[in-house]
Amino acid sequence: MPAYKAPSFEERREAAAKAKASALAKLRAKPPVDEAVLAARTAARLKREAAEAEKRAAARQTKEDAAAAKRQEALDAAAAAAAIPPAPTEAERKAARDARYAARKKRKSR
Repeated sequence: MPAYKAPSFEERREAAAKAKASALAKLRAKPPVDEAVLAARTAARLKREAAEAEKRAAARQTKEDAAAAKRQEALDAAAAAAAIPPAPTEAERKAARDARYAARKKRKSR
């Protein structure tokens, strides 16, 4: 079996030139794009991009609406928390209990 012989610089250059020439020949053999087909593709692309932009805008609006609703809920919760009177302290509960006892005692003693 013969040993591998590395191609020389000239051989590599010629192979590259042949490959380039064959690629250009394939490209030239391709029929030109019809203007009507190109216009239809462009219109379809623009329509698709407009639909995607509208979808993104709708998603962004939905996200902003949800954020606004959360902010409003937080404000409502804060307002409700502020409207609720604080729980009575131990001293206030004792004073109310003593007042009830005194009122009951006064009613019984009559």
